[in-house]
Amino acid sequence: MELKLYDTLTREKRVFTPLDPSRVRMYVCGPTVYDFAHIGNARPVIVFDVLFRLLRHIYGEKHVTYVRNVTDVDDKINARAAERGISIGELTKETYEIFHSDVQALGCLDPTFEPRATDYIEPMKDLIERLVKSGHAYVAEDNVLFHVPSMKDYGKLSNRSLDEMIAGARVEVAPYKKDPQDFVLWKPSKPGEPAWPSPAGIRSPGRPGWHIECSAMSWKHLGETFDIHGGGIDLVFPHHENEIAQSRCAFHTPVMANYWMHNGFLQVEGEKMSKSLGNFVTIHELLSSNKFGGHSWEGPAIRLAMLRTHYRQPIDWTLRGLEESKQTLRNWANVLDEHQTSFGSTEAPPAAFTNALADDLNTPMALGEMHKLAERARKGELEAAQALHQAGNFLGIFSHSLKSWKDFAAIGQAAGRLKPKEFQDEVKNLIDARAAARKAKNFKESDRIRDKLAEMGVVLKDSKDGTTWEIAG
Repeated sequence: MELKLYDTLTREKRVFTPLDPSRVRMYVCGPTVYDFAHIGNARPVIVFDVLFRLLRHIYGEKHVTYVRNVTDVDDKINARAAERGISIGELTKETYEIFHSDVQALGCLDPTFEPRATDYIEPMKDLIERLVKSGHAYVAEDNVLFHVPSMKDYGKLSNRSLDEMIAGARVEVAPYKKDPQDFVLWKPSKPGEPAWPSPAGIRSPGRPGWHIECSAMSWKHLGETFDIHGGGIDLVFPHHENEIAQSRCAFHTPVMANYWMHNGFLQVEGEKMSKSLGNFVTIHELLSSNKFGGHSWEGPAIRLAMLRTHYRQPIDWTLRGLEESKQTLRNWANVLDEHQTSFGSTEAPPAAFTNALADDLNTPMALGEMHKLAERARKGELEAAQALHQAGNFLGIFSHSLKSWKDFAAIGQAAGRLKPKEFQDEVKNLIDARAAARKAKNFKESDRIRDKLAEMGVVLKDSKDGTTWEIAG
């Protein structure tokens, strides 16, 4: 299979050729753990999870290393911890655990490594020392700064003019800078902030700048040069541009990564997402609250809604798109149920489906192939139903059992506030309460519980062996 990926650096779609086919390496910028991740943050997590799955399919699971970092030292983290009156450690632990739970609900596989920035301070200091020694960085008032003019081809990734780069970087104006573009590698810590012994002969304790963190973590897990670096398009400048500068100048390499991939922006119902507009939506809220559409949403529906748009294109996150995705999943579950196709198959998905993904992760085309399979399956083709299941399982949108998803999709908005397991637990508790009421001959309470279950779309079947249940219709 020939895999083609669009490379932001060269601005062309290129055939993917790994440095070492026995060790394909990918790094993707992960969350800064100070608050719930918003739905825009979910896009790169889902996109690069699909690429991770595809690379494992092509090269073998044991031959792909995927690193997604966790930024746990940052100005935003310091400010939020102070605002909440808790320690930085408490904040980052709590926020990371919620993020991890949320992305698992979105059907994402765990990365091979998930390094936390605070565990890599020494490698960061090592890189900084190298840059100072080679003349690419300098010390000024207890800061260490990268000197941008020292790298002749700085700016190739973003392809911006000097004025655009200065404006886009939002660089701090400081009299000790040699050049306005110069950016911080290390800075002094204020009282109460995280602090470590400083590099480059600086006596006062300090902490790393944001950009150096990813250079250090990718180096330690993937080497001086690796295959793919990914993230949202908002990271192209200055973050990824600065990563390239640091890593290339520290190791004297022509590239940091051979392919740079970026997903497009996300807006909500046609507008830029912002708290001031009231349309700021987090992954956690989608999964567990009624903020968007009046009820919570299942992870597979969120994931499918995200994959309907090609990853490089802007996406408009809408209630209609979520509803259509949920209905699609329900329709596919019904088709599979008719053929008694079980989940959990490890067979490879059909070639037309994987070939679509191999063309720069063309998920809309891959989903089109799934719609074709579903149509054939409705006409009685068992092989098409099996292929539909294999494709959906590969794409990560059939992450629940068939019965669990079919039940959930059929019960409507009232019960839709609960996830499948929560729904089943609630049904069991009500059935047990009804049994206790019947044993106590409290038939009024027994009938009330039965009516409540009926409102949830549950039909009870009593027999001498006990009570069973199923979804109505």
